[in-house]
Amino acid sequence: MARAREPIGEGPACDADHPRPSGRPRDAALDEAIILATRDRLVRDGYSKMTIGDIVSDAKVTRPTLYRRWRNKFELVVDALDYGFRKQSDMYTVDLSQLEPLDALVEAVRRVDPAYYNPDAMVLMGNFAGEAFRTPDLLEILRKHAVEPRVTLIEKVLSELQERRAVSADIDTHTIATMCFGSYFAAFYRGEQQKDLPEHVVAVLWPGIVAKPEITRRRSGDRAGPGE
Repeated sequence: MARAREPIGEGPACDADHPRPSGRPRDAALDEAIILATRDRLVRDGYSKMTIGDIVSDAKVTRPTLYRRWRNKFELVVDALDYGFRKQSDMYTVDLSQLEPLDALVEAVRRVDPAYYNPDAMVLMGNFAGEAFRTPDLLEILRKHAVEPRVTLIEKVLSELQERRAVSADIDTHTIATMCFGSYFAAFYRGEQQKDLPEHVVAVLWPGIVAKPEITRRRSGDRAGPGE
């Protein structure tokens, strides 16, 4: 994932005059321990309140161990987010063409659930929304790698259903996709059960988007007359 503009962050080196130190080969197990500790702190404390000290304590590593890998908190958080994005990337490329049209849309809506892979995703997204003014790059990363792939999945499935002539050709796929994604946030903030949300959302949408059978109406003048 391309790194966003780097803001000044917590750490001993936050500019181009202090390149990331080189040294012994990196231990993948330590990398993952630090990343997982970072993701946990993002949920519990949010970006602004989490500290490098808390992360190294949770991961049971030293500060030098962390700073050999990341120069500051922002770079660490970018990689912690990328870890999650890579884990869930396959869910956006699923082939739903073999399912019945309504079932395909239900499954697509199920997969846009922010908590489909990570049960803490709603809290994380809320935390990053709160950083919109302090650290806008974080929200932009989230928008690009967590929001757009989800709504694009819905748009893609709807376009495929249009090609199959299962839904109307003139529906607004962008708005429908946005509504499907937003329904999870509405349910979360209302404290409602989200287990059957995909079925409920599609049940409401489907009558308005399903392709209507063409009815051939003959004009009275086109009807065959007697003796023809």
